[in-house]
Order: sequence, then C-alpha cells, then structure tokens
Amino acid sequence: MSEQTERAQRFLSLHRGGSPLLLPNPWDVGSAKLLASLGFEALATTSGGFAATLGRLDGSVSREEALAHAATIVAVTDLPVSADLENGFADSPAGVGETARGAVQAGLAGFSIEDFSGRQDDPIFDIGLASERVAAAAEAAHGGPAHLVLTGRAENYLHGRPDLADTIARLQAYQAAGADVLYAPGVTAAEDIRQLVGSVDRPVNVLARPGAPSIAELAKLGVSRVSVGGAFAYAALGTVVQAAHELREQGTYAFLDTAAVGARAVRNAFA
Repeated sequence: MSEQTERAQRFLSLHRGGSPLLLPNPWDVGSAKLLASLGFEALATTSGGFAATLGRLDGSVSREEALAHAATIVAVTDLPVSADLENGFADSPAGVGETARGAVQAGLAGFSIEDFSGRQDDPIFDIGLASERVAAAAEAAHGGPAHLVLTGRAENYLHGRPDLADTIARLQAYQAAGADVLYAPGVTAAEDIRQLVGSVDRPVNVLARPGAPSIAELAKLGVSRVSVGGAFAYAALGTVVQAAHELREQGTYAFLDTAAVGARAVRNAFA
C-alpha cells in the first residue's frame, strides 16, 4: 500500500467515528506543522488563508499555485491532507478532471470541488453541469490505486441563495455523481443541518461560523466533520492587527503574553 493510499483510507475512516472529525485549515507550512503538533488527526488547506500569504484575496490563486501549495503541506506532515480546490479552476467537467488529476499527483488524501461559478450575475452552476463536474472529479479521484476522498460542495448559502431544498437536491446529486463527503458551507441553523444530514447517505461537513451549533450539538445532529475555512488564518492576522494597534496607539505590550504562547508552541512543534 502506498503512503497516499494509506492516508486516503485513514482520512475516509475518520469520518465514521462517533464524533465529528475536527478538520483545521492551515495556511502555510508553519501553521500545518503547528496544528499537527496539537493533536489534530487530519488537515485541510484554505484557499483564502493561502491567498492571504501571497497578499491576495480569496479566489485569486491559480490552479498551479493551489496544487503546489497543497503538495508542500503534504510533504511536511504524516497526517492526511485535503485541499480546498475552489471550483476546480475550470467551468467544464474536463477542466475539473484535470485539476483532480493534479490533486492525485500532489499526494493529497482528498480535495473539495464547489459549484460556485465565479460570476456575480449567475454565481452557482446549473445542477446538471455541477453534477457532471463532480463526476469528472470523482473519476480522477477514484480511478487510481488511491481512493481520494472527494468532497462535493453546494455554495448556495455563501452567495445569496439560502435555499435549503435546492441545496439538498444538489448534495444528493453530488452524492450520486461520486462525492464521498458532502458540504454546504453557510448552513448554520440546527434544524436545517438536521434535514441536510438526514437527506443524504454520505458524511456531512459543516463550516464553523457565527451562529452554528457547538461541536457537541453537531454530533447529535449526525454531522461527521467540522472545518474552519480561513478562520484560523484570519484569527492569526487579526491578532497581529490588534497587537499593532496596541503598540502604535497605546504604547503598551500586552500582546507579548499571546506572543509567548505562540513562541512556546513553535518551539514544541518545530523542534
């Protein structure tokens, strides 16, 4: 069994426990090693967090950059790594399949494909085309010796379309197209999550957001995985902003207490 095959199998098995898999999203090599040292069982990249390291906004990273970044994270940890590959960096199923083959070559244990078109006037792909895109990704993800864990994402709630019925229909279609995990970021109401989980036969991921149920509550709802997206990256940047304001505007150093926590963590993780 190859290392990639073992990690992919391990990653899928982590979705079948009695409590949700907590999937943190590192944004660079250092944060990946740090989070791995804190006891998490798997990692996932964040498109927004990675873009921030390049001084860009989310959605501005290329396919080549995203895959190269994912490969660097894979190389520095023994944990399974899943990649946020946005909308596959393509409109066509063939283009999404090419991205999926790149994910296999990067050594990933899994990756996600979303149905966001990138167009403000029509932000979500037609369900038929979206399903074909997932099917193309699944063919590449599952066609080799390693069965990569494919997450199919329905992006309605992030783009002004809080339509639960359509979101469920999409996740059911992505399940039929071969997705191993289903994900509708932005759904936060407990009853909506309950309906979503009960409508599909695959593990469901929930994004940690304001107003979302706690981990214990999500476990009772049958959620299999919880991720944070770019939140850890933005939390780190937010701490820098707060420290900078304190230094410039107050001339004090309370931020050094948090810095000391970080320094200890780095020594433990990187030694």
